[in-house]
Amino acid sequence: MLVDSHCHLDFPDFEGKTDEIIARAVRAGVGMMLTIGTHISKHQQVLSVAQAHDNVFCTVGIHPHEAAKEKEVTVAELLTFAENENVVGFGETGLDFFYEHSPRAEQEKQFRTHIEAAREGGLPVIVHTRDADDDTMRILEEEYAKGPFTGLIHCFSSSKELADKALKMGFYISVSGIVTFKAAEELRDTVSTVPLDRLLVETDAPFLAPVPKRGKTNEPAFTAFTAAKVAELKGVDESTFAKATTDNFLRLFSKVKAPETLCA
Repeated sequence: MLVDSHCHLDFPDFEGKTDEIIARAVRAGVGMMLTIGTHISKHQQVLSVAQAHDNVFCTVGIHPHEAAKEKEVTVAELLTFAENENVVGFGETGLDFFYEHSPRAEQEKQFRTHIEAAREGGLPVIVHTRDADDDTMRILEEEYAKGPFTGLIHCFSSSKELADKALKMGFYISVSGIVTFKAAEELRDTVSTVPLDRLLVETDAPFLAPVPKRGKTNEPAFTAFTAAKVAELKGVDESTFAKATTDNFLRLFSKVKAPETLCA
């Protein structure tokens, strides 16, 4: 069984199609999905998807694009949201200096709030970083010095240096369909060095459909294409890779209880 560790099933692209999308994922061997929060104001929409499907879980958080647009969230508020059994992590959060849809200072403030919630709540933080490697690692290292927390770098497309530093902190690396793109040779080289017991796979659906589905609306079923490519990079068969990455997901997202129907 594979796990899509990062998708957005509440997005308009999937409106009215969620049941069909999830069923198609299961048929493709993707037994569980993590649908990710990007707006506190829309958290109920994300939560509703998870509540309706026993193989879907969710997170709560504010995407860096929305850091200045959403009402500032507190640690206490994040922890309260996480009391729900379906909420298994915080984020996505982090820094995006490519688009800078929100001021950098606001992104950093919200990022640190999510990290503090992860530390206090014992749940992982899902980190988005784009064109911000140095500042991302600075914040992670400064916060880790205050006390440990767990997490992952999602949709990894950064430098080997960031990967190595994140791994040293105990983080996991989540790989998206970007790894299948023709121009992603440097990323493939980096991913090949990540230990198998620290890898996750994701779609970031509806974005970034992998080859051979590139250009289409991405969906959790397409996790299988990314998994096949990363298994090849790691020199293991696809079933070994599926088991390893699912074990990794369940270790990191320790609040997740795999449905019995999928464990049989």
